[in-house]
This record gives sequence, C-alpha cells and structure tokens, in this order.
Amino acid sequence: MARQARGEYLNPNEVQVVHCVQRCVRQAYLCGLDKNTGNDYEHRRGWIRDRFEMLASVFAVDCLTYAVMSNHLHVVLRSRPDVVKQWSDDDVARRWWKLFPQRKDANGKAEEPTDSDLGMIKNNATRLEEIRQRLSDVSWWMRCTAENIARRANKDDGVSGRFWQGRYRAQLLLDEASVLACAAYVDLNPVRAAMADRPENSEFTGAKDRIDDLNQRAGTKREKRSKATHAWERSGRRRKSGWLAPIEINERRDSAGADRDQTGRRASLKGFLSIPLAQYLDLLDWTGRQVRGDKRGAIPKHLAPILSRMGLDGHSWCDVVKKFGRMFKRAAGSRQSLHDEAARRNQSYLQGPGAALFAD
Repeated sequence: MARQARGEYLNPNEVQVVHCVQRCVRQAYLCGLDKNTGNDYEHRRGWIRDRFEMLASVFAVDCLTYAVMSNHLHVVLRSRPDVVKQWSDDDVARRWWKLFPQRKDANGKAEEPTDSDLGMIKNNATRLEEIRQRLSDVSWWMRCTAENIARRANKDDGVSGRFWQGRYRAQLLLDEASVLACAAYVDLNPVRAAMADRPENSEFTGAKDRIDDLNQRAGTKREKRSKATHAWERSGRRRKSGWLAPIEINERRDSAGADRDQTGRRASLKGFLSIPLAQYLDLLDWTGRQVRGDKRGAIPKHLAPILSRMGLDGHSWCDVVKKFGRMFKRAAGSRQSLHDEAARRNQSYLQGPGAALFAD
C-alpha cells in the first residue's frame, strides 16, 4: 500500500506537534565511527545540530527535542502559524534570505541583504504569502535540513547521488501524553542503542544540551532546580539549549502574542509539558535506567503522579518509551485523541495500534 501523502495530515496552517525521522540511504553511516570501513563521520553530528539551531532561528517552528544517531536522526517539531502571522513582511523576507541567499561571503555565509534584495521578495504579494506559510511548515524545515546535510556529506565523501533514504517519516503527536512519551523516546535513543549509559552522556540530544546548561549554573543543586529553572530556561541566555523550546508550559505567559522570543534563537518561549525541566529530567533518568538495564523497577512515588496526571499507565510507561517508534504509525495518542482526530479528518480511524497502552 502506498504511503499516505504528508500533505493529507500535515498542515502548516495548524499548530501541530510532529515527530520526524530521517534515515540514511541503505542505512549507511551518517555520523560516528563506521567499524566496517574505519571511517570516522563523527563531525557530521555537529553539522546537524548546528543546522537545527540555525533553522530554529529562522522558522516559525519550535524544536522540542532531537537526537542525532549513527545512521538516522530524530526531531520533534511544533509548527507555529500563529507566530509567523505576527511577523512583518520585512521579517519574513529577511528570514527567507537567510535560508536562500542570492549572495554569500567568502565563508559561504549569507551577505546582508539590500533594500532591493528584500523588495524583490516583499513586492510580490502572492510569493510573500507562500513564503510566510513555508516558514511554519515542518516539511520545509526537514527539506532545509536534508538538502544542506546531503550536499555537505557528499562533498565530504567526494561522491554524488542520494544521501537520504527517501522521504522522512512523520508522526502526529495528538496530546500531552504522546508528546511526553515521544520526547523521552527521542532523548533516550542513544541509551537504547547502547551508545550511552545515561542521558547526561547522550551526546547530540536535546536532553544532553539541557543537562549541560544546568550543570554550568554554578552553585545550583539538583533539588533546588525545580523552583528556579523555569524562568531561567525561558531566558534563552545559554550557550547550548537556548534555541530549544522550554519544557514547562506557563499558561499565562504562553498565550498568543506573549511568548515571542527576544533573543532571536527560537520561534517562541512556549513550553510543551505541564511539568518543570527538573521533573522531566528525573523521569528521563529513571526511565533510562530501566530501558538500558533491561529490568523493571518500581516507579518512584514522586514520578508516578506525573504519569497519572497525563493519563499514562505507569506500568506500561517503559514499554511505550522503548517501543514508541514501532507502536505508532501516522499518529500517536490516547484512544480518545486518535478517535477525535480521525473524526475531524472524516476518516474511520487513524493507525495507532499502541494507543491501548495509554490510559483513557
């Protein structure tokens, strides 16, 4: 059966959270050390992370978390058409120029656009509206990632041809429970693959970036983080993870128009979970120990309420995180979320065989 067209369920005009996976052709090594050939491609992991950070500063798309593996990458994105609508025509033109400059300097970076350069974009109303929509489109984010990395990798290898294994895979995340499970699944991917033994050693993941920044805060003890971390996380004044979306949702400050980021590193200050960063990292740390150790310990009392509050079955939590990529197809969520989304799209069902693991 042919794969459903992404345009049938991804809509840049709607706020959607999407888990995207892009794999290398023939599952060849994207990054890291290829034991078969002895070639070291570890530097490419930095390329991808840097590209994500650059795109976060251009697109009206929030990057919730990511993981760069040896032959594939994961990224969880949230489209923000509400944010791109707030941008002026000049903002839109400058961001598009940064993505596709007509002139570059000796280092290959975009030169500062002239008024004439921006005018060529702004003076075509139809073209400008098309660009505005693309800047909140998850598919265009992935396209701008894939093309850039493919060109650099092929040049690095002295070859030509396809670098990626066809289209990227996309999963809609329909509720907070699925977002939490998917974020943990992505952040723990290196642990599952035995590339690291714990989240703080999982290089090139969103969790690692956040942990590194927390550790750099002199004098901050782990038990005190939950009280002070939220405001600090929103500030964006960090070397590594200031381009990622904050973890914790703040209903008052995350309302439309009040969450615009002033640092220029990300689309907005809006969080994506109803728990603070410290609790998310605690849950991630405990889950990683169960996933990596192939054992099932009791969920600590201070973590169990987190899962219950989001409608998750604590006993099945580790299975959901460990097998998330195989359990869900086009969309992930509770039975009710999948049913509601199918009804909204006038479909009889959405594929999601693992939805029974989420409590209703």
